Amino acid sequence: MSTLHWIALRPTPDAAGDAPLVDAATAWAWWALQFTPLVARVEDALLLEVSASARLFGGAPALLDQLLKPNWAPALVQSAQGATSLIAFGRLQCAGRGGEAVDSLPADTLPLPTLAAARPHLPTLARLGLRTWGQLRALPRGGLVRRFGAALVDALDCAYGQRPEVYPWLTLPDVFDAPLELLSSVESAPALLFGARRLLAQLRVWLRARQRGVLALELLWELDARRSNALHVDAHHHGGAHGRLELRTAQPTQDMGHLARQLAEQLAWVTLPAPVLHLRMRSLQTEGLAGESASLLAEDMRHGDSLHQLLERLSERLGPGQVRSLQLQADHRPEHMQRWGSVADVAIKSGADYVYSTGASLYPTWLLATPLRLGVHQGCPHYQGPLHLLIGPQRLEAGWLEGVAALRDYYVARSATAGLVWVYCDRLGPSGMGAAAGAQDAARWYLHGLFA
Repeated sequence: MSTLHWIALRPTPDAAGDAPLVDAATAWAWWALQFTPLVARVEDALLLEVSASARLFGGAPALLDQLLKPNWAPALVQSAQGATSLIAFGRLQCAGRGGEAVDSLPADTLPLPTLAAARPHLPTLARLGLRTWGQLRALPRGGLVRRFGAALVDALDCAYGQRPEVYPWLTLPDVFDAPLELLSSVESAPALLFGARRLLAQLRVWLRARQRGVLALELLWELDARRSNALHVDAHHHGGAHGRLELRTAQPTQDMGHLARQLAEQLAWVTLPAPVLHLRMRSLQTEGLAGESASLLAEDMRHGDSLHQLLERLSERLGPGQVRSLQLQADHRPEHMQRWGSVADVAIKSGADYVYSTGASLYPTWLLATPLRLGVHQGCPHYQGPLHLLIGPQRLEAGWLEGVAALRDYYVARSATAGLVWVYCDRLGPSGMGAAAGAQDAARWYLHGLFA
């Protein structure tokens, strides 16, 4: 017998609820790929070869416990195990008959209908009095080949581990794209959330298997054009009108609860011109998800939504542009290093790299919105008294391409009453001709920031 270990899974007919059974089988296939790369679909079942990965999960029983983890499963499922895939699949087909433990059924006692290669010959085999694998295997091989063909003998050899089993192994798609046919038409946009949750559950399985988090996804729906007077027709949807929502997050996530809340907020603003017949969810942007280190201290564990989740929920509820956040800019001029933008814009550009000046450590804690012109006495700038220049100059030359040139020398200075301040000497002057335009232009000083 082979030393391999196979697990056969089959979603039950009532497992998927209001979703087609094929969606449950796909979800289970994606879920199973987390435990072994050798997953194949045969008829209405999934076959998993787990001998190479059983040790990683603490043995085959522990692997099966995690595979069938309670309170998660995407659909109810029946399971069976065996030393070969055909034994596991044959035992699976006997599940629910008489209430006996199918994993303990000997291969010789399995009924012939559970062997796919024997099904075309069942009437003839029944007339010969053959009912089980063992009875068929006891017959002379030469006679079996002449009477029923080599395929039946080859299947028996595979079933008993005397011939290798070869399957087209399943792989995860690069992009998540899952359809859902609704059993009844939906006329209210918020009611689409029920079907969308089923698609989000499949998305979570796909993300976990690929160890990625989603940054952007879209929900599409197809409308019943017969119930609408003026709908946009898309040739790619076979003449059916359609609608679309796009969802973005600031950080890659596998939190389907947060995405469902965002969808609920957006769907509340949608008016359907006609009933919806089909849903489709597709991933637009994903990113590799690094593992998170959890604290052993209870007080350090996070509770509730994170900050970016709160901001995204507020943005969806209050409308675009109502919740704003700072965005870093690739500019050396201090007043242009950041700008305010919507949370959605921050989510799109969160991965950008920005270049900062090597003197960033000298930047003050408080930057004035508009630089304050200082008085100059005997060549020394004054702010609540004379300033003593401590560090500098830090020369800045930027903004030529934008037409707002800045040619400045920055200094850290000390004021007897205000403490440390950040000042600069404008080397362009009001004429924009540079310091050579005159000594008066070169002596224009400004207060730009304060150090706490």
